Amino acid sequence: MRKLLITLSLFSALKLMAQQDPLLSHNVFNQMSINPAYTGSSGMICATAIHRQQWMNFGEGTPITSVVNLDAAINPFGISSGIGLNVVQDQFGFNQDIAVDLSYAVRFNIQGVGNLAFGVNGGFVNNTLEPEWNFPDTQGPDNNLVPVGSQSDMNFDFGAGIYFHNNEMFFGVSATHINQPQFFKEYLSHYRRHFYLTGGYYLQLPNQAWKINPSVIISTDLVINHLTAGMNFIYNKKFWGGVSYRVGESVTGMIGLELFSGLRIGYAYDFSTTEISGFNSGSHELLLGYCFSLKKERAPEQYKSIRFL
Repeated sequence: MRKLLITLSLFSALKLMAQQDPLLSHNVFNQMSINPAYTGSSGMICATAIHRQQWMNFGEGTPITSVVNLDAAINPFGISSGIGLNVVQDQFGFNQDIAVDLSYAVRFNIQGVGNLAFGVNGGFVNNTLEPEWNFPDTQGPDNNLVPVGSQSDMNFDFGAGIYFHNNEMFFGVSATHINQPQFFKEYLSHYRRHFYLTGGYYLQLPNQAWKINPSVIISTDLVINHLTAGMNFIYNKKFWGGVSYRVGESVTGMIGLELFSGLRIGYAYDFSTTEISGFNSGSHELLLGYCFSLKKERAPEQYKSIRFL
């Protein structure tokens, strides 16, 4: 029954105001999913995986989101760039959706200021419905607005963005679903354009081992707005922990650490502040990431000549 209620509410949202992009607690660590200009910004090859289970113990059909992305800094023909692959699987109610896109960003170094990048991405989104209605009539509801039977629809999707960063701050502006792809046209459903504004600052504390990182993410499809403000404390560039607040929706606590060079793991727990909080035990999200560089330090050269002994 709860699966039915979840599907009805989320499917109604899909028909009336478009399916929202998944809201992740680790979006600050996953900016390529919402801004293609972030691609390659680390200067290394990076892989990130995020798995989120929302509204635990609420019942069948609660949202489950998995994200995997891979990006790398490249320099073709002397042009500083980044390429990336992003895969998102989103399950909720009777929906099983998957999106796959490629991203490209061109980066410019502004001497003494930082790096500015412009990026685009493009790919395909596949939406699948597997309805299991419990209506007395085995033939299903006599209503063209209610889907009956397994259905799947695929469409092209693309986005664009701008991203700036240096050692002290980052700032991004982006848009997803610019072409507003349509799905299940008989049910009047389509993705609305989503717009994102992200920003953060790294503040060095008097104790050189500590930094604090306040950040903000604003997203809107011009119908629904989300504001998330967070604060992370970073110790020795190896450990982090903090809290964030998604206005009117949830409070999140997160911790993480770098296990060894380049490999990091993080965990976030969301406590819902809406009326649904009394019917679930919160949301869990796990982050796993790894960055490395193909550049190798040159071994010291050995010379036989006594002039270099």
